[in-house]
Amino acid sequence: MRPGEAVADGLAVGVESGRIAIVGTADTLPREWQRARREELGGRLVTPALVDCHTHLVFGGNRANEFRMRLEGASYEEIARAGGGIVSTMKATRARSAEELVEAALPRLDALLAEGVGTVEIKSGYGLTIEDELKMLRAARRLGEVRPVRVRTSYLAAHALPPEYKGRHDAYLDEVALPGMEAGHAEGLIDAVDGFCEGIAFSAAQVRRVFERAQALGLPVKLHAEQLSNLGGAKLAASFGALSADHLEYLDAAGAQAMAAAGTVAVLLPGAFYFLRERQAPPVAAIRAAGARIALATDCNPGSSPLASLLLAMNMGCTLFGLTPEEALAGVTREAAAALGLGHEIGTIEPGKRAELAIWDVEDPAELSYRIGFNPLHRRIIEA
Repeated sequence: MRPGEAVADGLAVGVESGRIAIVGTADTLPREWQRARREELGGRLVTPALVDCHTHLVFGGNRANEFRMRLEGASYEEIARAGGGIVSTMKATRARSAEELVEAALPRLDALLAEGVGTVEIKSGYGLTIEDELKMLRAARRLGEVRPVRVRTSYLAAHALPPEYKGRHDAYLDEVALPGMEAGHAEGLIDAVDGFCEGIAFSAAQVRRVFERAQALGLPVKLHAEQLSNLGGAKLAASFGALSADHLEYLDAAGAQAMAAAGTVAVLLPGAFYFLRERQAPPVAAIRAAGARIALATDCNPGSSPLASLLLAMNMGCTLFGLTPEEALAGVTREAAAALGLGHEIGTIEPGKRAELAIWDVEDPAELSYRIGFNPLHRRIIEA
């Protein structure tokens, strides 16, 4: 998208049975649409409803104390190795019921919906037992029932190693992650399978085992890759035709090229980069040069990105990573939809897509990335 490409003055969008039926200008609509019930939007900007394609929205507790530790000099990896990090959230999540997890997540979800989000991805990964992982996925599904939002779930049991399996990664996969995937799939709780390929999490060989089981079940995959080091996770994800590889601070040119060839979306997460005070930004120029698609997301989670504003993530993507406002807008609509395997349903305004729109009180689409701490949403339109 080039500057101005997304703007069409006098646009008219015809909606029928929950889908976009026609797009044109008011004076060129067919006669039957001239007689349809009409709502004037006063010249406001219309975009697809936004898509937050990477969140950990369901969890127990918080990690404000670790924030204090980090400000005193402790690194993310040091905190994790000392028993904090994901394991800390694991304990709080295990202690809560599915209903309590839903109640805790609703304020975070509502903050996203208030900014025009119509679709949100929610991962498991803090339960780290079969039943607790499934509990998280059930809570995520419930959020999509109590709020007007599409929820896509990702099974992330290969997120961290619980203390009871210390030093036994493969045993954990055999006894928890893989059978839990089977159980979650049988219950219809899993839309995609995710993993964390990193020195403090799982090796590429271990992630391959997870992906092979997902592939056997017909489930698409995605991966936390190259966040703290380069273990070749992005290339591995691409080799499985992954929907996305996410984070990517240490991505190399070969990984970017593999992702582009496979159609794997690069999901950038500036909230984690900012909150962890990282210094190596994702290689946006190399990703562009390879021709890979770029999406943005909040990565809303209690430890490394307590961010519940997709508009702020857009601003961060521009100011911290050098994206253009056009790339940022595409990154939370068209490209984010592709990162969830939903590009055929949402993410653009065209006939056949779901009628999920956001109406904005702005004069220029760049304002969505430009402003900080200001929400110009006029309304969401989510047609059932």
